[in-house]
This record gives sequence, C-alpha cells and structure tokens, in this order.
Amino acid sequence: MTQPNVLILRAPGTNCDRETMFAFEKAGAKAERLHVNRVLEDPAVIERFQILCLPGGFSYGDDVAAGRILGNQIQHHLADTMTAFKDAGKLILGICNGFQILIKSGVLLEPDADEGLPATLTWNDSGRFEDRWVELGVEGDKCVFLRGIQRMYLPVAHAEGKFVTRSAQVLDRLDTAGQLVLRYRRLPGGTAGGNGSVPFPDNPNGSMGDVAGVCDSTGRVLGLMPHPERHVDPTHHPRWTRSETDATSDGLAVFTNAVAYFD
Repeated sequence: MTQPNVLILRAPGTNCDRETMFAFEKAGAKAERLHVNRVLEDPAVIERFQILCLPGGFSYGDDVAAGRILGNQIQHHLADTMTAFKDAGKLILGICNGFQILIKSGVLLEPDADEGLPATLTWNDSGRFEDRWVELGVEGDKCVFLRGIQRMYLPVAHAEGKFVTRSAQVLDRLDTAGQLVLRYRRLPGGTAGGNGSVPFPDNPNGSMGDVAGVCDSTGRVLGLMPHPERHVDPTHHPRWTRSETDATSDGLAVFTNAVAYFD
C-alpha cells in the first residue's frame, strides 16, 4: 500500500493535533505537524503532502468566533494554494475546529458571488459547551472518508457546532447533491423530536437537518464536528470495560479510508 504523507496544520490554541497525527499513523500514513506560520512563510511546502488535516481545538482561542481567524488567514493568504491542493485530487479533513475553519474559509463550501457563504457553524442551542458521545449515521457513499461506514459512535466537544444554512433552499440543494454526509441519530431508547428531527442531547447543538458532517462536491473534502481521532482504539469507548461494545474503533475507519484512497 502506498503510504501517503499527511500534513496536520496547527495554530495557537490547537490541541488535538497529536491525537490526530497518531490516528493517521495508526491507519498507515506518515504524518507531520506544522505550524500555520511555516506554511504562510512557504506555501509550497504543502505540495509534498497528499492529505491535509485541520484538527480540533481552539485556534487563536476562538477569540473572534470559532475558526474565524485561521479561516481568514487561509482565505486571504492560502486560497490559491488550497485550490491547487484540491485540484490535484488530494484529500482535506477538518475535525471540529477544523470543520469551522473549512466552512469559514470557503474551502469546504464555496461562497456565492452575491450572497457569501452558503452555511456556517454557530452557537449550540443549549448556549454552552457540549461534551458527550453521539450516535451518527452516514448518508450515501459520496465522501471518500466515509465509504463503507454506516454508523459511528463518537464524542463531540464544542460550543459552536450548530450547522446552519443561509436558507432552507440551500439545505435542500446540499442534500440533493449528497453533501450532507453525516447526521446525528437517536441513541437507543431516545425519543423522536418534532417533524422527525433528533432532539437534544442526541443532536447536541440543534444543527439544521441533524447535520454532523458535510463534504464538498467532489467528496474529497470533509468537515465534521464529532472527533473520530478520539475513538481509534476499543479502550476509547466509554463503556469498554462493561462488555457493551463489540471491540471496534469506529473513528479509525475514517483515517484508514483516507489512506486506502491512495493505494
């Protein structure tokens, strides 16, 4: 199997870069952590990587809004570099804060000329940071990272994870295009919400359409709020000692899919 090179792009406040690097290496990739300043100094450094990952954390302390500052840096200084990376058939993954960055930089969902970004990630309906495990369902097989996966059980840890589109029409358009690839599902014993929606806390943030993850039109760029790197070993499961798990590591499949793409 070809061993792809993975760039884990970090910034001040990023705190999941080492776990994400471990997950990619466990899946068979060769991963390297780089500070965004090194990439801003020499954008061509990205060319030697096949996968770019923006991990979770609180880049720049989320001082303006979650992912906004790093998203602006990418939008204003690395837009051409990111476009070239995508056009080369490579993969981009954004986890939690990385999802926020991909959305707010326009890398994941391209902005409209007149109306701007089609979607954003905003404050949870609860108005607070939510840290819990959630049940997830995969929609379709468009996304490279999620192929062959039907469901996952992963943790979330965010305050601004509510996926909101500019209009209901935009949500429908993304749904029809197969880009709403990951959704929150009711945990066993949960009750349905209005109109078939998933209620809190199974949908921990109130996302429109219960959306937990979105891919671009190619299926090679994925942003998701749950943390797959936090469930890459059976012992990561919160009930692994109680024989309530089948000894799988749900999140690991996301990373092995990325590596297998280059085989």
